[in-house]
Amino acid sequence: MRKIREVLRLTAAGLSARQVAASVKLARSTVADYLRRAQAAGVHWPLPEEVDEDTLWDRLYPPTVSAEQAHQPLPDWPRIHYELTRKGVTLMLLWEEYKAHHPDGYQYSRFADLYRQWASKQDVVLRHVHVPGDKLFVDYAGHTLDIIDRRTGELRPAQIFVAVLGHSSYTYAEATWTQSVPDWLASHVRALEFIGGVPRAIVPDNLKAGVTKAHRYDPDINPSYQDLAEHYATTVLPARVRKPRDKAKAEVGVQVVERRILAPLREQSLFSLNEANAAIRPLLDELNRQPFQKREGSRLSVFEAIERAALQRLPATRYEYAEWKKAKVHLDYHVEVDRHYYSVPHTLTGRVVDVRLCASTVEIFLRGTRVAAHTRSTMRGGFTTCPAHRPKSHRAVTELTIEQLFARAETIGPNVVGVLNMQVNMRKHPEYALRACLGILRLANDFSPLQLEAACKQALAHNSTSYRAIRALIKHTLPQTELTLSLPEHDNVRGASYYH
Repeated sequence: MRKIREVLRLTAAGLSARQVAASVKLARSTVADYLRRAQAAGVHWPLPEEVDEDTLWDRLYPPTVSAEQAHQPLPDWPRIHYELTRKGVTLMLLWEEYKAHHPDGYQYSRFADLYRQWASKQDVVLRHVHVPGDKLFVDYAGHTLDIIDRRTGELRPAQIFVAVLGHSSYTYAEATWTQSVPDWLASHVRALEFIGGVPRAIVPDNLKAGVTKAHRYDPDINPSYQDLAEHYATTVLPARVRKPRDKAKAEVGVQVVERRILAPLREQSLFSLNEANAAIRPLLDELNRQPFQKREGSRLSVFEAIERAALQRLPATRYEYAEWKKAKVHLDYHVEVDRHYYSVPHTLTGRVVDVRLCASTVEIFLRGTRVAAHTRSTMRGGFTTCPAHRPKSHRAVTELTIEQLFARAETIGPNVVGVLNMQVNMRKHPEYALRACLGILRLANDFSPLQLEAACKQALAHNSTSYRAIRALIKHTLPQTELTLSLPEHDNVRGASYYH
C-alpha cells in the first residue's frame, strides 16, 4: 500500500508513468494498473484523512459481487463500446446515463470492471478504443510488389510501407526499394504529409530501422527515428515484442492493403517505383472511400469528420534525413567522418561525441548539447577547422602573418630582412615560407639579435640562407670580428689615444 500511495503522489506531481515506475521500482504495467484502478474508483491525490490503507484497498480491489448483485441489469456493452469511439465520450458519462435508466444498477467501479472484462473477450477489432489523433500505426507488408527492370527484364521486389490512423483507420501505402533507415523515414514524411497532420504517437514494429534494441519497458529508438519524432513533435511507442495486439491496426491495415491494392496489381507490368506508386494511389483512394462493414461511414468520412481536426499541425519545414554516428575526438581536436576531419573545441580531446550527418551539414553533440557545426565536405583527407576551436597557443601560430615576421626582422637588421625575402621567394607554398621565416627569427632568441644579423650577412654573401646554414654560422664558423659593430666617426668620440 505504501507503493500505491507513492504512485498516486508522484503522478499527481506531474511525473510520467515511466518516471514513476523508475522511482518506486515497479514495472510500468503495474503502475498503469494502479492508476487505472484509482481512476475507476474515483480515488485522487491527496487522499482524504478518513481514507486509511484498508479503505483504499477496498476501493481499488472491491470484493466479488454477491448473488443479489448478479441480478442487476446488464449494460449494453456493444453500444457502450461504440460510443466510446466518439469524441468527448467517457466511460464515466456512459455510466451516468446507465444509472439514470437503472438506479439500482452497478456502481461505477464495478461497471468499469465488467466493461473491461467484456472488451477483453471481443474480436481484436473492438478490443482497443483509439482516441482521434492519438496514434499512427506503421509497418511493412509481408508481400512485395515486383517491378521489371527495363534493360534486363529481371524482377526486383519493392517493399510496401503501410500507415494506419488508429481512430478512423485512414490508410496510406507506398512502394520503396528497401526497408533501410532512409527509406523508412522518407515513407514516414510522405505519410504525414498525406494525412495532413501529426498524431501524438507513432507505433512501429520492432524492425531495426525503427528500434535498435527491443525492450518491454525501455526500448532503444534508432537515433535518426528519434530525430524525426522530435522534428514533428510526436512520440515513438514501439509495439512490445510478440504482442501483436499492440499493433492490431497495422496488422489489419497490412492485410487490407495486400487484398485491396497488391492483389489487383499482381498482373500489371510496372517498370519503376514512380509507376508503382502511381498505380497504388487510385486503389488507395478507393480503399479509404469504401464503407465500413461494422460501423457507419468510411475511413475517409470518419477521418474528415473527426480525426483530421484532432491531429497536430505539420511543422513549417520538412524533415531532412540525418544519420547519427559516434566518433572519438582525436588529439588534434578533430573527428573523422567519411574520411574528412571536422574540428570541435580543443577541450573535448579524447571524448566520444555524437555526430549528426545531413546532406549539407555536420553537427557534433556532446550529451545532447551541440558543440560544433560545419558545412559537410566530400574531400577525403581534408580538414574543416573553426579557428575558435584551437587553443590559444595554436591560434598564435596559425594567425601569424608574413608581414608580422618582416616587421620583427626590421628591428633586428637589414640582413635578416634580406634572408626572409629570399625564403619567401624560394618557397612555393606560403605556409612553408612562413614556417621557414619563423624558424630563422627564433635564432634571435636562441642566441642574440646581433649574432643573427651577422650570420645573415655571411649567409647572403655565400647565397646559403637556410635555417641550418645560418644556425651553423652562428655556432661554428662565424668570426668574432663579424660581431663588432662599427661606430660612426664624430667629434664626441675620444678615441684610443685619450687613454695614453
